Amino acid sequence: MISMSMLMPKPRSLLHIPATNAGGLDMQVLMNQRPQQLDNVVVIMGATGTGKSRLSIDLATRFSAEIINSDKMQVYKGLDIVTNKITDDERRGVPHHLLGTIDPNADFNAANFCNMATSVIRSIISRGKLPIIVGGSNSFVEALIEGEEHDKPFKSRYNCCFLWVDVSMPLLHSFVSERVDRMVEKGMADEAREIFNPNNSDYSRGIRRSIGVPEFDRFFRAKPFCDQETQDRLLEEAINQTKVNTCKLACRQLDKIIRLRNVKGWKIHHLEATQVFTKRGEEADKAWENLVVGPSTRIVSKFLHNSHAATATTRSKPVRMGMAVQVAASATH
Repeated sequence: MISMSMLMPKPRSLLHIPATNAGGLDMQVLMNQRPQQLDNVVVIMGATGTGKSRLSIDLATRFSAEIINSDKMQVYKGLDIVTNKITDDERRGVPHHLLGTIDPNADFNAANFCNMATSVIRSIISRGKLPIIVGGSNSFVEALIEGEEHDKPFKSRYNCCFLWVDVSMPLLHSFVSERVDRMVEKGMADEAREIFNPNNSDYSRGIRRSIGVPEFDRFFRAKPFCDQETQDRLLEEAINQTKVNTCKLACRQLDKIIRLRNVKGWKIHHLEATQVFTKRGEEADKAWENLVVGPSTRIVSKFLHNSHAATATTRSKPVRMGMAVQVAASATH
């Protein structure tokens, strides 16, 4: 006689219960299957001249953070004016990493950056601080975010909050032009002259790739052999070419950010800062606070709050998991 119970399918457990060779539950494997707690990282993006470094300091002083530079030229030692490194006074005591630390003749690539940045991120988090990545080299940032750390995707280890400081390109071009003039006044040409080598016209390696170095090559080579009028003309051409190339860089950076958002699907918070650049003095500072710092602070606060809430939820799961294990175990007897 075939009973109805023999015809009924056996119920399947909703949980996969790992078992030991002795038939018991392997709790170590089970606990390892818990959702991993993700650490938090803030990434500030934007074209050159938009105020990324300024915002990183504003946020770092509000959230107890340390800053990781992701500008591929600012990682090198030297040429502080040419590469427009943030000054000691501007840092306001906030620790900076990968800023002015690499040999100027070394080829520092995206892979090097990823290896060093991941190590620094872990170190910052171990001290209970928030890592803030800031810089204009979006190729470095993309390689980090889309890459792996110890054979695990970076995104599976970290929650990332992306902030994009944006300024209308025509206005930014005007600002960048003025900034180059200020850099010249501070000694940019003299700085570039220090690494000029008449026997070396290769500007494809190390810090010599920086905008503001190859543009002055013709001026430095011709200067000893021409009159003052010709020198002035060549110097002006070098300065103008530096401005043009900086503006081209800004356009490429903007295109890359838009691609990361629209093609890669990165959730990037857009901060419209154009109005800040139409003002001067105290009015500009107030606009910066209202349009950039304030919204950024709220975004990061919400980001950290949601992350902490998710962590609390994850930590409460072992209780429910234990109940499920008991139910599943009893169903096997």
